Amino acid sequence: MTRPLLLAGHEERLRDESTGVRSPQFRRLLEECERYPGVSLPAEHPLASITYFGPGAANLALAYRMTGQEHYLTELRRWLAPPLSFPHWGKANMPDHDLDAGWLLHGLSLAYSWAGEALPQDERIALRDKLLLQGRRLYEFAIESEGGWWSSSYWQNHNWICYAGLATAGYVLREEFPEATAWTERAKDNFETVLSMLPEDGSNNEGVVYWRYGVPWLVSYLDVLKEAEGIDWFATNDYLRETFWYRLYQAAPDMERIVDHGDCHDRRSGHPVAMYYKLAAEYRIPQAQWLARKVATEFFWREAYESDVRPGVRAEAYQEFLWFDPSAPSEGPEELPTSRYFEDLGLVVGRTSWDEDATMVSFKSSPGGGHKAWETHHRIKQEKNWITLNAGHHHPDAGSFVLIGHNAYLALDEGYSSRKKTEHHNSILVDGHGFVNEDRYHVFENLGHEFSARITTATLGGGWVHAVSDTTPMYDRSLGLKKVQRHLVMSPRGVVVVVDDLEADAPRSWTMLLQTQNPARETTPSTWVAEAGRGNLKITALDDVATSEVIRTAIHANPTSSTPHLAIEKVQYTLKRTAESTPSARFVTVLEPTAWNDDDVAEVEAETAGRVITVKVMLRGTVEEITIDLDGGSPDCADPDLAGSGFAGRSFDSSLAGQPS
Repeated sequence: MTRPLLLAGHEERLRDESTGVRSPQFRRLLEECERYPGVSLPAEHPLASITYFGPGAANLALAYRMTGQEHYLTELRRWLAPPLSFPHWGKANMPDHDLDAGWLLHGLSLAYSWAGEALPQDERIALRDKLLLQGRRLYEFAIESEGGWWSSSYWQNHNWICYAGLATAGYVLREEFPEATAWTERAKDNFETVLSMLPEDGSNNEGVVYWRYGVPWLVSYLDVLKEAEGIDWFATNDYLRETFWYRLYQAAPDMERIVDHGDCHDRRSGHPVAMYYKLAAEYRIPQAQWLARKVATEFFWREAYESDVRPGVRAEAYQEFLWFDPSAPSEGPEELPTSRYFEDLGLVVGRTSWDEDATMVSFKSSPGGGHKAWETHHRIKQEKNWITLNAGHHHPDAGSFVLIGHNAYLALDEGYSSRKKTEHHNSILVDGHGFVNEDRYHVFENLGHEFSARITTATLGGGWVHAVSDTTPMYDRSLGLKKVQRHLVMSPRGVVVVVDDLEADAPRSWTMLLQTQNPARETTPSTWVAEAGRGNLKITALDDVATSEVIRTAIHANPTSSTPHLAIEKVQYTLKRTAESTPSARFVTVLEPTAWNDDDVAEVEAETAGRVITVKVMLRGTVEEITIDLDGGSPDCADPDLAGSGFAGRSFDSSLAGQPS
């Protein structure tokens, strides 16, 4: 290739900036390459993933290109030798046709473009021919499998990774092998479709960890397309313009950890520094540049060593160097709203502040893949009989929530699980049953269009968060359900009130589940405390529930099928509160996050007038009053701080005898 991909026209500037404004990123690149000689490389293809060869080769090639130092080229040749000798890329799962092939095509193609001319001729030809062989294999599979697996799974990271790798190889090889133009054109057609089908709110149904793993490949492809063809899809795509906000609002208050809806291997795999740089550069998002720097200077090494996602953040050094824009503005999130509603994913998020010890709640309810994917998938299935939505990383968690406070996870999501169940979440069971089609990996597979949960209303502002979920359609029709609705409120002080409004056409047993890190300890027949290190969760039931129990819940997952020893087993504890068999039931639950050493206990009370519930939480002279109309009417509340459909909230000084301040 006569023009080095991604470097043409930029090379001298990058080299000059490597000792100036780009010095930290250049240092990262060279330090990453300095560790490679100590890495033992396999002579034979291991059972485990070999994706790390791709970015490893790219890092070494870029270091050589920038410095001209021969030892980087020598090490690059060592890193190229194993994947060139392997007859196939990938061993345990779909050899030549899946993630290993996509990762290696991308990274080794960049290495060929940047350093191929410096390789001995036989090694250069071997690399070129291997890229051609693997590109042909992946391209042919993409055609053959269209309408089935990743070739047309538009919302799935496998699609993005494989097509990005195929496109990169195509751009590098097309001058020597015109057939590779078909690869780039197919990838372009695919990504044009993908970008049109992604939700405009920037959300991701796979959760933060797979957002962190998959979305950078959308950016990688658009970057390659822009450089190779001069086509700028960054400027026209709403998803990428908005997706940083999804990630920011799914950050735990300490910014280091995450809200772990969906398949999340752990709580520290969430920060693609390179992509933050790129989004900051393309969209001038000050908070993206700020977060990239914060991660790079404060969190980077902890994520590098504790993350369970491979190859992980260290391997992205070449992209950090290339994507950093020193002119991009930088600003923290302090002036941003503390709450946000991502409508497509039905995700409502709020926090008491942007401080690291704040309380935050994340509440979600949507169909599999989010609304746009669900609707589009069913339309395509009807028109073409294609399966385009592989939402295996989306859980049966509609109507569930995660609560974090005082630097502790207080009400949990289980993260990754192999057999996904409603009972793993802060959800409702009916006659002991969760959502239809559960207890399997892909719980939305083959579900009809009508199985669609949603957020019916959301009201945010002034530190208040209110939302209502409707998960009635997610249960088996034989249960005869008329209503499974959850009203959730978070107050400015961080108290969460949950009201579950439940109804069926015959008597049913109703169970509310609350997942905690440690067993909830009963303090009275209607109150519990769940300890969680730096924070405690005080739980108050303001209803007449017949029974309660706390059980140990073990959850198994194997996020990497090629590496069984990386299987995860997590343990959480479930507070189960069950109402007697009845056609209708109502749970009213108050969750109060406190510091571990805070002995003050709020006084909590509830008043019910038909379908209107008023909850008062009184502590240290302040009353927070939450009024909920279960039918969505306008509650009778004098001078509310915030009011919306079915909700009013106000805070006042208790010495004023209930008068608003």
